[in-house]
Amino acid sequence: MTHAQQGSTVSVHYIGTLDNGRIFHSTADEEPLTFTIGGNQVFPALEHAVVGMAVGETANIVIPAAEAYGPRLKENIIRVALAHFPAEKEIRVGQKLSIAFTGGTERVMQVAGVTDTEVTLDGNHPLAGLDLTFALRLDDIQ
Repeated sequence: MTHAQQGSTVSVHYIGTLDNGRIFHSTADEEPLTFTIGGNQVFPALEHAVVGMAVGETANIVIPAAEAYGPRLKENIIRVALAHFPAEKEIRVGQKLSIAFTGGTERVMQVAGVTDTEVTLDGNHPLAGLDLTFALRLDDIQ
C-alpha cells in the first residue's frame, strides 16, 4: 500500500468548517484539491497531515489561525474619505474594491463600513483570525 510522502502529488476532498460549524468551503461537488507535498501550494499543516496517509484514508485536522491566514491585523483596516470615490459609484458594505495605492500597488479590499463622510476598508483575508477545521479524504497519490 502506497502512502503519501514528501514530493507526492495528492488529491484530497475536504469539508472546511469554522469553530461555529459554518462551512467555509467544500470540494464535495467539485474536483478534489490536488497539490504536491512540499510544494508550498497549501498550508504546511495541511501538507503535514496528509503525509503517511493511504488512498481512501480520512482525517480531521485543525489548523490554528496563526498557521492558516494569520491574525486579523488592525493595520489592514483603513478609512478613506468618501470624496475619494466617484460620486456616481454606490459604495456598500460587503462590496470588494480594487484600491490603488501610492507607488502603483493595487489591493482588493472589502468595504466594512460606510458613513456620510468616509469608507472603512478591510484588507484582511476573510478567514484571518479564525481556526480552520478540515475533514479530509485522500483520493489519489501520484
